[in-house]
Amino acid sequence: MADLTIPEGGFWPAPEIPQPNIYPMEWRVETEKLAAIYEKSKRLVWNPADLPWDDLDPADFTRAQRLGIMYWFAVLANFDASGPAVFARATIQAFEKHEEDPVRKCFFSITRDEMNHEECCQRTIARLWPGGPLDWEPADDLERAAHNNIGWLYHNGGRYWTGYSSAVGRYSLPVLFTSFMMGEMAASTLFRGMASGTRHPVFDEMFKRIGRDESRHLQICMTILENEWPGLDDQTRGLITRQLRAGFVFLSMILWEPPEGFWELPPYFLANHRVLMDHARDAGLGLLTYEEQAENWRVAMARIRAIVERWGIAFPAIPELDLEGVAVDIIDPQDIIPVF
Repeated sequence: MADLTIPEGGFWPAPEIPQPNIYPMEWRVETEKLAAIYEKSKRLVWNPADLPWDDLDPADFTRAQRLGIMYWFAVLANFDASGPAVFARATIQAFEKHEEDPVRKCFFSITRDEMNHEECCQRTIARLWPGGPLDWEPADDLERAAHNNIGWLYHNGGRYWTGYSSAVGRYSLPVLFTSFMMGEMAASTLFRGMASGTRHPVFDEMFKRIGRDESRHLQICMTILENEWPGLDDQTRGLITRQLRAGFVFLSMILWEPPEGFWELPPYFLANHRVLMDHARDAGLGLLTYEEQAENWRVAMARIRAIVERWGIAFPAIPELDLEGVAVDIIDPQDIIPVF
């Protein structure tokens, strides 16, 4: 065995690594509960390809119903397709900021789950409406309305992604995770309702699995926030209040209807959106009625209000749901962080 080479005066210290940087590597564990949630996530991994897709027969639906289902999943994809990229970027940031190891791993697990959820959108649309969401030629006014609405929807998704990409590095962990908590609270609410309402076994199994994932994501968010919320300064509390309003504005497109403010939409969008959602509802997808969606949102927001007010965080006014609070205007895409 060769002898060690030891320079005169001792080893030279390695240069300090500029930060933010993923190095030096470390695996610090401060929150055992997060580590346990990550281990659970590995045991509950599922494969969208294993769902009984052959049972989703296009012949079981009218053309308008298939278009309605495609449209709903195209709307969902505006959120779920952003999930893998958003959490992948957040995972990198968690490494660069040297968050504890379970935080980084939990971000990774959410990224993997969100890719599954996006795949469910992809497979459903491919089976019922080849070329969807946008790579197809409409044949009548209903199809033209769906195609145009999806185009406008994705225009807004692009605005959100541009804003998120430029803003994510500026937000602290409590602000980021408040935004993520909003998304996960909304998602668990949505898929629980869809699973109980759908008449199709493929969608029933899909929504149950996605709902379980989203409930676990919510548990991750709440565990981190319980560590991060104590001792917040007034400026951070104000940012969190703003993010709560932003979450409502952004997520209402899939959970209810888009409120005025952030969304750039033509004047006919909402009327056609309602017609297309009615066709999806008629197909047995499990969509709640307008009033049921509003009540679901109201319940979810009440849960969020109870959580944040425990930590001295003001709740924003949600006039669309007749909920009182601090007035907040959301018009800038950089104000929008929440994802599914």
